[in-house]
Amino acid sequence: MSAQRIDSTLRAITARLVESGSESPSLDASLLLCHILGKPRSYLLTWPEKQLDDSQLAELELLLMRREQGEPMAYILGYREFWSLNLKVATSTLIPRPDTERLVELALDKALVSEGDILDLGTGTGAIALALASELPDRNVLGIDFQKSAYQLASENRDRLALYNAQFMHGSWYSPLEAGAKFAVITSNPPYIDPQDPHLDQGDVRFEPRTALVAQEHGLADIRYISVHARQFLATGGWLLLEHGYDQGEAVRDILSGFGFEQVSTEKDFGDNDRVTLGQWNR
Repeated sequence: MSAQRIDSTLRAITARLVESGSESPSLDASLLLCHILGKPRSYLLTWPEKQLDDSQLAELELLLMRREQGEPMAYILGYREFWSLNLKVATSTLIPRPDTERLVELALDKALVSEGDILDLGTGTGAIALALASELPDRNVLGIDFQKSAYQLASENRDRLALYNAQFMHGSWYSPLEAGAKFAVITSNPPYIDPQDPHLDQGDVRFEPRTALVAQEHGLADIRYISVHARQFLATGGWLLLEHGYDQGEAVRDILSGFGFEQVSTEKDFGDNDRVTLGQWNR
């Protein structure tokens, strides 16, 4: 890149991102430039004539090359906003997505009419647990992840956001819990993609950890495991809420109904796709 003014540099990197196939080249270019400048997006409009020095241009080139190769912006920048929370992300975890905010909304609805602790399984960055903790400051929220790096990242996000009513544990699904533990609400965005799904080789998911994406039994194995064991840890009247693929609603409803859950239903995400199935445990 030969251009050094902010405005001409922004045009140049936007053009490169258009050529590389970015779905949001203008936004990506602005975010990359803001990142290396340490400034908000308004700065780019206010000071278009400001010059970038050689070290800034070199750093920008490295970040731009990563984006041109398709690496998600969240991994390049190291953070992602979710539920108005600025979350640190890493390649060991899924990138929090807007559709998952629908799961948070539904979980809040159930938590607000019940009492008791909340459990989030496969918590990753802690996005769901921390969103719930931010809205329910008087409730205890526990997140569990079997990846130690994810558990550490979620804990770091908790500390950065000072959401100390959220706690995190390292372990596989329910294994760290004490016998007799009961929860009013259990949430999970588990792996639910079929190992043979061609989408695994496309878009952002190419860069995300397969362990957080893929499940056996056509993507339903972890959902089935979470569901059958939720019965042991849900308080009477408690709710299980599961995020899943757009074409898995019927299958997940069958799983929950088969395990004795009541009031089973599937709710749509913001794109009008089946995304969250929930059921109540009354035994």
